[in-house]
Amino acid sequence: MLQIGCHLSSSKGYEAMGKAALSIDANTFQFFTRNPRGGKVKDIQPKDVEKYHNLAKEKGISRLLAHAPYTLNAAAKDPSLREFAKNTMADDLKRMEFTPGSCYNFHPGSHVGQGAETGIALISDMLNEILTPDQSTTVLLETMAGKGSEVGRTFEELREIIDRVTLNDKLGVCLDTCHVWDGGYDIAAKLDEVITEFDRIIGLSRLKAIHLNDSMNPLGAHKDRHAKIGEGEIGLEALVRVINHPALCKLPFYLETPNELDGYAREIQILRENYRS
Repeated sequence: MLQIGCHLSSSKGYEAMGKAALSIDANTFQFFTRNPRGGKVKDIQPKDVEKYHNLAKEKGISRLLAHAPYTLNAAAKDPSLREFAKNTMADDLKRMEFTPGSCYNFHPGSHVGQGAETGIALISDMLNEILTPDQSTTVLLETMAGKGSEVGRTFEELREIIDRVTLNDKLGVCLDTCHVWDGGYDIAAKLDEVITEFDRIIGLSRLKAIHLNDSMNPLGAHKDRHAKIGEGEIGLEALVRVINHPALCKLPFYLETPNELDGYAREIQILRENYRS
């Protein structure tokens, strides 16, 4: 069965997200751990979480993906910004234990002129400070488009971060189709080659989730502008090949396309109709 969902608002709690997912025929979902443009966060309500777990068990919702706020930059030049990123992520990982066994995705960061090697070192240092042996959450490094001074455009940069982290059994990767396309990986014409390269450099065992998005930009644009499925430069045919590829088809897919719930429902229906694996 295709594991697919979309990004949902967490403002009304876990049970509400679960019901919203079911209303559009999703069986998983992604959510922000807190305000995506800031650090504000609501207290988790244990009763709400309990209701969600009961609903998820009954309806078959699984493999949740939490997303860190966009404001986190573990590679920042300003030490106070790096401290904010560290403290926020550490708090998020504690909160994630309310839904054990889930994944937590974050944008690695931007080196803001310090150079990729310095950025990689700073990101790794932060992860070494906050990862713990007993956490049940897998932290995912997201593949990036390479705009500005982003770290994580290449598979090699992600691999270097992983190699520098002591508890790297707690790390995985989330592959964003828009980002890798904008980053220069031709998943439309050369999907097999891209997957082979990912496996050679990072290892497919590290790939835990896929953000399924079309792109408004041509291959290698380094701009990161998501498009609705089939309405961008990657195209529906290529994205259908992604969900059906033998190395990817059992992974959970999360839509981050510019949609409201009804738009996500249409995209999920189209993808389910084209799922053959």
